[in-house]
Amino acid sequence: MARVSLLLSRWLFLPWTQRTVSGAVLPRCGTLGRARSRQLSTTSALSAKKGILERLADGPVIGDGSYVVTLEKRGYVKAGPFTPEAAIEHPDAVKQLHKEFLRAGADVIQAFTFYATDGKLSITEGGKSYTSTDLNQAACDLARDVADSGNALVCGGVSPTPTYTDGKGKEVVQNEFKKQVDVFVKNDVDFLLAEFFGFIEETEWAIETLKVTGKPVAATMRIGPVGDLAGVSPGDCAVRMAKAGADIVGLNCSFDYQTELKAMKMMKQALDAAGLKPFLMTQPLGYHVPESENCRVGYYDLPEYPFAMEPRLLTRWDVRKYAREAYNMGIRYIGGCCGFEPYHIREISEELSKERGFRPPGKDKNEDWGAGMKESTITKHTPTRCNRAYWENVKPAMGRAEGPLLSKIVKYDGQA
Repeated sequence: MARVSLLLSRWLFLPWTQRTVSGAVLPRCGTLGRARSRQLSTTSALSAKKGILERLADGPVIGDGSYVVTLEKRGYVKAGPFTPEAAIEHPDAVKQLHKEFLRAGADVIQAFTFYATDGKLSITEGGKSYTSTDLNQAACDLARDVADSGNALVCGGVSPTPTYTDGKGKEVVQNEFKKQVDVFVKNDVDFLLAEFFGFIEETEWAIETLKVTGKPVAATMRIGPVGDLAGVSPGDCAVRMAKAGADIVGLNCSFDYQTELKAMKMMKQALDAAGLKPFLMTQPLGYHVPESENCRVGYYDLPEYPFAMEPRLLTRWDVRKYAREAYNMGIRYIGGCCGFEPYHIREISEELSKERGFRPPGKDKNEDWGAGMKESTITKHTPTRCNRAYWENVKPAMGRAEGPLLSKIVKYDGQA
């Protein structure tokens, strides 16, 4: 770094006619001059960015939220496969969602690489010709472009592959992950994530593949208090993830925040007992699904999944409660998964603004606890809905007189 600074200083003192970029004379003004100026500015800003582990040591890190579910609702992802072809087919849609999460206060922009292995892509949407390399590269480009417009980090993630459940063995499974990881390394993502795994064994194989890079590794499983799909307890899963080399350990998706925090408590206790101290991470569902607490697979066994979940959506005030409870448990990476819209992430950022030392970029359009309602002219009483005391006491109704309060879990042969 010192040598780079010295060379840059010497370059700046050269006459303009002698300053070159790749052999070309750099003009004093004009498009190339401005572009080079922006490049130097961006490079300086990037070099000042703290890494994920440094940030977690300093305080809470806000993750981003839902991609496949949100983009499906917006018309860019096909329900069923839930694969990320949109990174190539509709890059502007993916980029826009990245931007919304960044404005909401996310410290991490996760590349849209969910289910982006060749094993998964080859059996979805009629077996499209996109390769894992194609999709992961496109996703990295989009994530980096948005992250660099703020102070966010880029995360490259791997998720379960059918080659594991098909029993093709460790070498084949890890080769699937390696194709993604090679792209992540090429693009110098800031850290890596193994997410949404149902089996601890496959999670360990993923962590091993990611650790080879030397980059920080996070790992999350889609399990609740009853454990993984093979019956391994949350505590044992956490210990095995940490021993496999994960720097950050936690849960994501499949369960609501109440259930996920119960399982996180079990994981934390087991890690403490084993003398292991990884950072903790949680990215739960953005829905209330209490019926799923004792299910091994989570909310997928609800009859409403996936097209009738909206009545269960968390309010922004629910999200505040989640963020505070997670933080008080010692969890420092706090984000969301399916159902977590940008405004949900904004409320995590707002709830933890004192701990972070700043409010999210979108604060200009978001008065804390609805304080902006003081300016409402709709009725005489709407301006009174402008504070925490009001919103913490509201009990939202479903608005469906014929609807049940809870659903019955769907039963079927071979249920986990």
